[in-house]
Amino acid sequence: MLRYRASALLTLGMVSPLPSSSSSSFSSNPNLITFNPSFHILKPSPSLPSLLSSFPQKPTRSMTHSRCFSGPSPTVPIHSACEAEEMESLSLVVVSFYKFADFPDYAESRSPLKKLCEELRVSGGIILAPEGINGSICGSRESVQRVLGFIESDKRLKGLRQVETPVSPEEEAIHHGHTSSSPLAAGEDAPFRWDHVRVKLKKEIVTLGMPVISPVERVGQYVKPRDWNALISDPDTVVIDVRNHYETRIGKFKTAVDPCTTAFRDFPAWVEDKFQLPKSDCEHSNQGSEEETVNPEENSPPRVAMYCTGGIRCEKASSYLLSKGFKEVYHLEGGILKYLEEVPKSESLWEGECFVFDKRVSVEHGLEQGTFKLCYGCKQPVSDADMESPEWEYGVSCPHCYSTKSEEEKERARARQRQFETWGIIGGPDKGRRPTQSDNNVNLPN
Repeated sequence: MLRYRASALLTLGMVSPLPSSSSSSFSSNPNLITFNPSFHILKPSPSLPSLLSSFPQKPTRSMTHSRCFSGPSPTVPIHSACEAEEMESLSLVVVSFYKFADFPDYAESRSPLKKLCEELRVSGGIILAPEGINGSICGSRESVQRVLGFIESDKRLKGLRQVETPVSPEEEAIHHGHTSSSPLAAGEDAPFRWDHVRVKLKKEIVTLGMPVISPVERVGQYVKPRDWNALISDPDTVVIDVRNHYETRIGKFKTAVDPCTTAFRDFPAWVEDKFQLPKSDCEHSNQGSEEETVNPEENSPPRVAMYCTGGIRCEKASSYLLSKGFKEVYHLEGGILKYLEEVPKSESLWEGECFVFDKRVSVEHGLEQGTFKLCYGCKQPVSDADMESPEWEYGVSCPHCYSTKSEEEKERARARQRQFETWGIIGGPDKGRRPTQSDNNVNLPN
């Protein structure tokens, strides 16, 4: 990558129109521009003065080519609507999407999809399976839309369910690799892994452990965010949070039942047990209250309303419940993210924050950045209070995983953290080497 320090005028006037297969890489520093080597940079030419003259300038100020590279200069406002639209198209967005479909030849899509994402510098993770597609990607709006358009060019995947989230300037810096305080992404498919995209082939796009359960064949009733409050406020409705315990710990809907699962594949066993036995071994809840007990009459399951982060898990869970004889099964369309985006905070029944599988870690109403950070030892969200605990060690452990990790595991994590602090990446000259006593005295760069 080439880096040039330039003025705002250079930003607008000296970068050639980007090819449709590329996206710009801007630093969080407004005076620091990072270019992909494949981008075309206008070389000095006789036409440069005419290019610069297209921007309004005061007669008392002049701008020469040499001055553009020598240091910062006064900011020039954007006067052109076309230029504003172009800058908007270069801003980053995160889009989570999925679609259940009959997709037996899914493996054939992996190579062209990965190639397109790499050409457009779209990062993140995508899963392909016989039951459809599931992904979360990050890039410029134009690039992301081109990827989604490519996916939907297959008529079986037409009508992707999508949730879009804007990206802050700080997150843009993380995406482009200019700054990062994290040795790993928030998950192996985190959309802010700026350096690459992963396209994986799996048996299921969301792992329930039951490939025969197909939302393509039957699925519960979708409920719009604006209608969700009325449904879950009905005393005859059993509200179930389909997410895992580390997600429900930081936020959930009022009155929701928490299955306390550690993985989505645990959900079927919980259903079979819960609707037959009233006792639960749940050891935590979001607000410190005891978990509600569900006791439906025999052979007469109650009305059930389910939700998850983006909608994909509860869509598959609804198919499972219908296969078990439940009659009234509803689920929140677009998941928590769509609810937080569309429902005003003053009318919301959501409590806490929503865990997301990328470097944002959590979001609040309006999809604003949340307050939680991530423990890179266990990938669980941690609060400011958690980080005050003696069991908190950056990159190694937190109060939620400290007791479950052996000393050997903690030493490996410390070695990994030292590698990152020393070299800026996981690896470097020390990759694969056992940590030694001398590693504790390594000289870190200033």
